[in-house]
Amino acid sequence: MNYIGSKLKLINFIDSTIKSVAGEDLSSKIFCDLFAGTGIVGRHFKTQSRQLIANDLEYYSYVLNKNYIENQEVPLQHELIAELNALPLISDGLIYSNYCSGSGSGRNYFSDENGQKIDAIRVKIEEWFHSRQINEEGYFFLLASLLESADKVANTASVYGAFLKHLKKTAAQPILLVPASFFTDGKKHQVFNCDSNALIKQIEGDILYLDPPYNSRQYGANYHILNTIAEYQPFIAHGKTGLRSYQKSKYCSRQTVLTEFENLIRNAKFQYIFLSYNNEGLMTLDEVRSIMQSHGQYNLKEIDYQRFKADKTENRNHKFSHTKEYIHILIKE
Repeated sequence: MNYIGSKLKLINFIDSTIKSVAGEDLSSKIFCDLFAGTGIVGRHFKTQSRQLIANDLEYYSYVLNKNYIENQEVPLQHELIAELNALPLISDGLIYSNYCSGSGSGRNYFSDENGQKIDAIRVKIEEWFHSRQINEEGYFFLLASLLESADKVANTASVYGAFLKHLKKTAAQPILLVPASFFTDGKKHQVFNCDSNALIKQIEGDILYLDPPYNSRQYGANYHILNTIAEYQPFIAHGKTGLRSYQKSKYCSRQTVLTEFENLIRNAKFQYIFLSYNNEGLMTLDEVRSIMQSHGQYNLKEIDYQRFKADKTENRNHKFSHTKEYIHILIKE
């Protein structure tokens, strides 16, 4: 997925930094990915740690991590996926009604056919779950598969804050539900859908990895359609883009981010804390350093990085920008 703040290209830097402080062998340690997003960091450390705790405020993220982190059962992939791909279209679902131009919504996030197919698949998954034809593991596996497959045919330049006027090439292709790939390791991992500052008071472990929003762009707004697909509950679509109501993160406001971050660090019951942040964030390097070093031994690692940039056009030449990525390190006392 094209995801703002994805750490896929930085995972080796994150891995080496964490191990240089916490040790090469993490097999006895509890690792927490508190702002998990699509779960890239959690997936990487899942098999290396004794237990992985993943959390995110956004429900679509919760679905992805329930599958990739917590799931320990491989469903009957081929049979289920084939049946869902063969479903007839429906024309009264949430996605087609709100986000496809043929419905009269004025929005063009998906082709009419793809919107109707997403609805048909989503309704069937819910039907199977409530009739107990699939269990919770199968439910989140199929939902994760649908989110990733729908994202591939979305008619956007990057995020879901706006749609393109005309269908781009990939959006015009029929959606194909592809099974989400994941692996089991026999461990009991945990996934939460909570406010991070509330959850931090209820959990404890050894390694805490933090990757909060860096700027004022709210993930609930940028990925609202993924939340709609994941939750699939009636809602009111507001304005031209069909934005739904969402809970705003205090990490996206200059007025609240410092207090929120200081409270998080103070309440964290973890020995090793690692914060990914960059030089374009709402908090300055000095502000982060001041807060963290007041709670223990502080250090800093940095790397030049070409990050993903959300663009309002389909101009792929301006999709990335160069920045400096930091990992702030705290050994808490």
